[in-house]
Amino acid sequence: MKHASISGLILAGGRGTRMGSVDKGLQPFRGSTMVAHVLERLAPQVAAVAINANQNLDAYRAFGLPVWPDETPGFAGPLAGLEAGLRHCASEFLLSAPCDSPFLPSDLADRLAAALHAESADVAIAVTQEAGMRRQPHPVFCLMKTALLPILSNYLAEGGRRMDGWYAGLQVAEVLFDADAFRNINTLDELRGLDMRALADVASCVDGYDPDALPVRHAQRIIREFVTPVRAIEKVALRAALDRVLAEDIVSPINVPAHDNSAMDGYAFRGADLGDAPATLMVIGTVYAGKPSDVAPQPGQCVRIMTGGVMPGDCDTVIPQENVAAIGEDTITINPGTLRTGDNRRFAGEDLKAGSPAIRKGKIIRPADLGLLASLGIAEVPVQRRLRVAFFSTGDELRSIGESLDAGCVYDSNRYTLYGMLTRLGCDIIDMGVVKDDPLTLEATLRTACENADAIVTSGGVSVGAADYTKQIMAKLGDVTFWKIGMRPGRPLAFGRISSNGHSAFLFGLPGNPVAVMVSFYFFAREALLHMMGAR
Repeated sequence: MKHASISGLILAGGRGTRMGSVDKGLQPFRGSTMVAHVLERLAPQVAAVAINANQNLDAYRAFGLPVWPDETPGFAGPLAGLEAGLRHCASEFLLSAPCDSPFLPSDLADRLAAALHAESADVAIAVTQEAGMRRQPHPVFCLMKTALLPILSNYLAEGGRRMDGWYAGLQVAEVLFDADAFRNINTLDELRGLDMRALADVASCVDGYDPDALPVRHAQRIIREFVTPVRAIEKVALRAALDRVLAEDIVSPINVPAHDNSAMDGYAFRGADLGDAPATLMVIGTVYAGKPSDVAPQPGQCVRIMTGGVMPGDCDTVIPQENVAAIGEDTITINPGTLRTGDNRRFAGEDLKAGSPAIRKGKIIRPADLGLLASLGIAEVPVQRRLRVAFFSTGDELRSIGESLDAGCVYDSNRYTLYGMLTRLGCDIIDMGVVKDDPLTLEATLRTACENADAIVTSGGVSVGAADYTKQIMAKLGDVTFWKIGMRPGRPLAFGRISSNGHSAFLFGLPGNPVAVMVSFYFFAREALLHMMGAR
């Protein structure tokens, strides 16, 4: 639930000493950055998010969020970051989380807020239960009243730096969470290890995980956290960018519009000429769109101006020609109350200022985006490489269109359904046909698919009645689990990652029932494939 009274703060103000003095928040992690993963989890829970950082400020500002450095000098620790957050926070409460916590709970705000209110506390912090029933506090995961700012500022001014020392004088509520959710990343080795962690590790973060009775939302969460985007980027011509995923923020090189201009066909003049009596102005020239003009009206003068025409001189107001009270041979009359100073004037950069983001990374480029990019004079666009997806159907009973239909056999329809869904998604597809129920053939097909694709989608062979060797082969090739999902149609589902000859691919094993194929694809595969494409 998003809380209107809570603002979020991502703490990224440290030196990153244990990580080799690199900026932890900006380190690559699962196709993005650490801070991006924290933002993705924190933003849905709060009204607004800001980042506390003391270096690489422009890189953090690229997320489109306020960036607040410490006011206490010398990398004074998380309390200095919290002080900066409290000083700028416009909400009643501030929720903080460190930039190296990409697995923070989706109910962090809900549970901390409930405890803070129930116990009439000043601060609510997350705790976990360690070995021996010992409780481990995680004080940087905290919800606090913004009214605490003076107390924190005084504590820092007196040289205090320890969080437990500051909390000692406050009413603190503790909320017990699962330990895996607060696993932070302190070294580059830990970061690399988690970047390729096992499927079981991801599943362990789900409370009450049971592969034989898995709720839809839990399966979606595990898949979302396990898959990683492709990292390859290419530049394509503007027209070729349609339906591709933008790989970098597009920053406008120009103001849009480039100049102050008229929003209407009419007359441009100084707003100071308006008064309580009718104003008669002399028309001294005409300004056309796209044609420079050096005409400079003085008080009591105006110019005829077309829509898009550059506003001349000190003119700041345009009256539409249909609103003029009287038009003479070289004068116009404007009745009082017809308009206000500044009406119908468009300012330079009103739509988009030079240097500001025009389109954000991760956007799927649509026709309107092509027009916007063209208006900025951008001819080439950085996009993610197209996702390569291999797909095939399994089963001795399946026949391809054009083959004779033997007794007990059916034509394969699932491949055509998958073809349509994958094509519409914008993937480069590899149709591997129908694979018979033969262990050697299935293994060879999976290996070929793995070596040529980023993801593999299969239909059939994952239900209870499927041949055991299907599961054995998938497990042999990698880290694959078989679920029974709490929905029908679409109960059986295989998911994981397989490898062959140094290549790996994510595997989605869908049921064989045609309706179940569509349901399972839209519930589980589609979002994961979009994430792999880098779409947001």
